[in-house]
Amino acid sequence: MEVSVRELLIILISSSLVSNVVLSQFLGLCPFLGVSKKVETAAGMGTAVIFVITLASLVAGVIYKFVLVPLNIEYLQTIVFILVIAALVQFVEMILKKYVPSLYTALGVYLPLITTNCAVLGIALVNVQKDYGIFTGVVNGFATAIGFTISIVLLAGIREKMEYNDIPESFKGMPIVLVTAGLMAIAFCGFSGLL
Repeated sequence: MEVSVRELLIILISSSLVSNVVLSQFLGLCPFLGVSKKVETAAGMGTAVIFVITLASLVAGVIYKFVLVPLNIEYLQTIVFILVIAALVQFVEMILKKYVPSLYTALGVYLPLITTNCAVLGIALVNVQKDYGIFTGVVNGFATAIGFTISIVLLAGIREKMEYNDIPESFKGMPIVLVTAGLMAIAFCGFSGLL
């Protein structure tokens, strides 16, 4: 299936801004809320998610097209995609532990949680549901991961600034983070007029 550059740009903008995986689809909230305390950590998590979602989109697309469909076992897609994602996250974890131990320590328990991040599995399944080809699915996965990274880094920047503000006692901690995330979701709704 031939896809034009225009269609790829629409997918890129739509998946990263208009249909932001966190702020409009509410997928991947655990790392979004848990790792967004510092910009550096959020950027590291975003980079790991970009790598995992993009690679998972590629591998899942190839496995779906060349293994599941020819063998007529498409019903196993969820199980196969979960196994692919788990393997990729283990790969990322080993690389970070060896080459970037400070980021590995900062991400802590949230790095293995990428395995259960519903955004990663959700995008692999969306690529199949929308009948995207392998390349289009990779572009969709990459754009979705960019949108995740944009939102988590923005929230981390806002949370860093909020540390210096006088917040009412009842809003301190997670309540103000949820209010902030809600306001970000409303702001991202403004992008819906782009397409």
